[in-house]
Amino acid sequence: MSQAIFDQAKDLLLHISNTTIHDAEGLESFRISYLGSKNMLKDLFAQMKDIEPSRKKEFGQLMNSLKQAAENHYILHLNLKVNTAIRNDNITDWTLPSLPCALGSMHPLSIVRNDMEAIFTRLGFSISEGPEIEDDWHNFGALNLDENHPARDMQDTFYIKTKPDVLLRTHTSSVQVRVMESTPPPIRSIFPGRVYRNETISARAHCFFHQIEGLYIDKEVSFADLKQTLYYFVKELFGEVAVRFRPSYFPFTEPSAEMDISCLICRGIGCSICKQSGWVEILGCGMVDPAVLDNCGIDHEIYSGFAFGIGIERAAMLRYQINDLRLFSENDLRFLKQFTGI
Repeated sequence: MSQAIFDQAKDLLLHISNTTIHDAEGLESFRISYLGSKNMLKDLFAQMKDIEPSRKKEFGQLMNSLKQAAENHYILHLNLKVNTAIRNDNITDWTLPSLPCALGSMHPLSIVRNDMEAIFTRLGFSISEGPEIEDDWHNFGALNLDENHPARDMQDTFYIKTKPDVLLRTHTSSVQVRVMESTPPPIRSIFPGRVYRNETISARAHCFFHQIEGLYIDKEVSFADLKQTLYYFVKELFGEVAVRFRPSYFPFTEPSAEMDISCLICRGIGCSICKQSGWVEILGCGMVDPAVLDNCGIDHEIYSGFAFGIGIERAAMLRYQINDLRLFSENDLRFLKQFTGI
């Protein structure tokens, strides 16, 4: 009995959206049927008593959708009718209601970035930003990546043809350098922004993406501080997931590590996103190399620090179980409207 009532309501919702109104008589008939004092929606809602308690909330939401659909359909055809009459009479009535406009939604990358910034702000990190067009020193040189360093080949860079020492930044580490040069320790800040790599666009790569990097410099900062900070961050962003650190190499940190979490898409079973391993690398991190501190005018004998960097796209793909990076930049409304109200 309960399912039959649900089916009746769903059929009515489909009927409303497919109803075509041709004239004033049809518009008034529609209003009486669905919005009048004795409309059929009231009769359907009266059957709430026959719905089992566990599904009453679901039925109430369905009925609200029915009422909203009927109101929107009526207003749309009312405005079309009136606006047609105005055009025919060549007059303007500014008192008429406007056509309904659907609410937009936050982009999923903006949602995830805002959440990540909020997490680190609660830990006392400030937010710093810098230029996307950078010079070679801030993007590479100050970070132990001299002109012939082989690690430069790991980052396919967009250089400005007329200015060989100017480029589109490949990471927001350049902002870290600028902050260290201009701010005496202690420093505790994150660096969100867009970065650029000369890569072929695919489901897993793009020529630009978004990063959030972090930096903490003070006296007696240890790797344990880094781990606890990142444990807290992952728990707040993804919930309870398995975490592991693996040794790695970055020219600007020593020691260096990569942080993995259990794949949220396959739940650790193995899929194309985690390359059948059950683990997904989400960020790189490590203790700031003493040479980097010296390059930025900070005495490494007194201060130490840690740094980390995470791609916002990767975090969003895991959080919302999205398997194609290109969806974030295609502006497909069918994709974006799924994030309304999140």
